[in-house]
Amino acid sequence: MRKAFISPSKYVQGEDELLNLGYFVKTFGQSALLIAHSEDVKRVKAKLDETEKKYGIKFVESNFGGECSRQEIERLTEVAKANNCDCTIGLGGGKAIDTAKCVAKGHALIICPTIAATDAPTSHSAVLYTPEGAFDDYAYFNQNPSVVLVDTTVIANAPTRFLVSGMGDALSTYFEARATRNAYANVNAGLPCGFREGHCGPAKGTNTAFALATLCYETLLADGLKAKHACDANQVTPAFENIIEANSLLSGLGFESGGLAAAHAVHDGLTILEGTHHYFHGEKVAFGTLVQLVLENSPSEELGQVLEFCHSIGLPVCLADIGVDHLTDEELYAVAEKACIPEESVHSMPFPITVKSVAAAIKTADIIGSAFKAFKASKL
Repeated sequence: MRKAFISPSKYVQGEDELLNLGYFVKTFGQSALLIAHSEDVKRVKAKLDETEKKYGIKFVESNFGGECSRQEIERLTEVAKANNCDCTIGLGGGKAIDTAKCVAKGHALIICPTIAATDAPTSHSAVLYTPEGAFDDYAYFNQNPSVVLVDTTVIANAPTRFLVSGMGDALSTYFEARATRNAYANVNAGLPCGFREGHCGPAKGTNTAFALATLCYETLLADGLKAKHACDANQVTPAFENIIEANSLLSGLGFESGGLAAAHAVHDGLTILEGTHHYFHGEKVAFGTLVQLVLENSPSEELGQVLEFCHSIGLPVCLADIGVDHLTDEELYAVAEKACIPEESVHSMPFPITVKSVAAAIKTADIIGSAFKAFKASKL
């Protein structure tokens, strides 16, 4: 059996780590294309200026438009060429990070998350969207980022909703890895590359990846609520550091080398609904995780534990929580059909998948989550 495990070359996490960014740029050359939203640049400008001066390097700003779309990738690739940039930096949230991956194509890439909202920083994959924000496709590259540099001070000063969304993304890691493992399905670490342009051969997940995915879930349960409180106070605490690691490193390695399943496929399906566009990736994945648990008829105790965790930190548990107050049967089946296209990860579940079964799980998860919310509200 062929197995694979992949990871970034270096992961560094700590307070004020952005001050060391220039050191890592220097290992590639003198200049770096900085792919970041203007607001994110503004948040860390003092640190960027200090590291630029200290290490004698140059940041080429790019005025990132906000969507990881094919059009934006093409534009920024030309900016990099025109300025002879030696490396690419993705600074910000998941879309800036994924755009940087697509521009760098796996070479000389530094990732600097300013929020811990997704597990995108460590992976060799990117999610493409249309300019309007709907899911388009996945892209894979020949290696993971060269450096992932996480400044926990910056993340502690970001809105708490981002951290909570990251926990929603990380929440799915264990359950999707477990389903993939039970199905003997292939994982992203099988080294595909390009925009669906072939791969080096399928591979199964490793025991190492599953252990990391398990630790990710255990860390969320142990420290998630404490980390949320720390972020509310803009403070870096041990629990906060643990959740940053869970959201970024454990989830990133766990999903990529452990596998994706129904939760992320449901997320992709939900993106066709206009109301969901105002909600974060991890928020939709959290609901997708509940759908997966319903789809696989998870024990009531396990489903209850996930519902309790989501409720405690403010993650969605029903469709209304992600902007869908009413869903017609036609819309429900459209979401399910999108989640069940042949290349989707839902087919890594350890049993046959149909559009009908996914639609049923979405509707049922919504009813369960809504009832749970009502029950909690009645206790106030």
